[in-house]
Amino acid sequence: MLNLTHWRLVVSIADTGTISQAAEDVGMTQSGASQAVAQLEKHLGMKIFSRLHRRMVITAFGEQVVEHARNMLRHHCAIRSLANKLGGPGSARLKLGSFPSVTSTLLPSLLRGFRQRYPEVEVVALEGTDKEVEHWVDHQHVDFGVVLNPDPGRHAIVLGRDAWVALLPTSHPLARRATSNGVSLSELAHQPFILATGGCTVNAQSLARSHSLELTDIRIRVQSWDSACALVREGMGIALVPESTLPENMQGLRVLPLAPSIDRTFGLVRSPNMSVNRAADAFWQHVKGVKG
Repeated sequence: MLNLTHWRLVVSIADTGTISQAAEDVGMTQSGASQAVAQLEKHLGMKIFSRLHRRMVITAFGEQVVEHARNMLRHHCAIRSLANKLGGPGSARLKLGSFPSVTSTLLPSLLRGFRQRYPEVEVVALEGTDKEVEHWVDHQHVDFGVVLNPDPGRHAIVLGRDAWVALLPTSHPLARRATSNGVSLSELAHQPFILATGGCTVNAQSLARSHSLELTDIRIRVQSWDSACALVREGMGIALVPESTLPENMQGLRVLPLAPSIDRTFGLVRSPNMSVNRAADAFWQHVKGVKG
């Protein structure tokens, strides 16, 4: 049975000109090396070397064999280097902080694709508010975090964008407006409001304040986007929600885009000062390849 040792021996004999030195280079006895060369030549049906006194002289056929053997060994080294560089994360575990709306929409396909490529790496998704995720990232409680509207200096990988929309009961006067016209924040600021946060500090109130406005008639405060949609359907007020959180059943509801539009951006960031970690690097490169 031929193996890499045979080819290493052939290359070493070609380089050193002696079977004794080549045998020492590959860790064989001289007799074992002689038998290996004989076995190889018998297998190929042609001579690779000729003996001239105490030296091994390569034949014309042998020169071509040695060239192929060198290429084979180079490819083997390249494969081993690749395995050492990209593989070998073992049974690593990564922690990823996110908030529910992202965990259920943007992450499943990313995590499924990563799992297929690196089945030995477990990714644990932890859910929290945007502030909690930021805290986890800053204090290295997680390896990665999905954050809202990341600053450019954080070198985040953008996972997606989501437009804020006004959600109204169909009985509301604004519900008769054409979708193409949209509605401004200033028109909504004094309406009866269902303030939904989704567990995030970026919500209708913070958006209004960023535009020097204030919601003056907040009727109910809820965390769940689903609860806000249900209350709007009952005519309790209007709400400002991310488009991705709209319910499948839109009966009794009317959606208007904001004019001008306002988006929220989801970005994947790494915890600062993260130590060298092959599994983490593999995950980062995977997400970058999909979303970059």
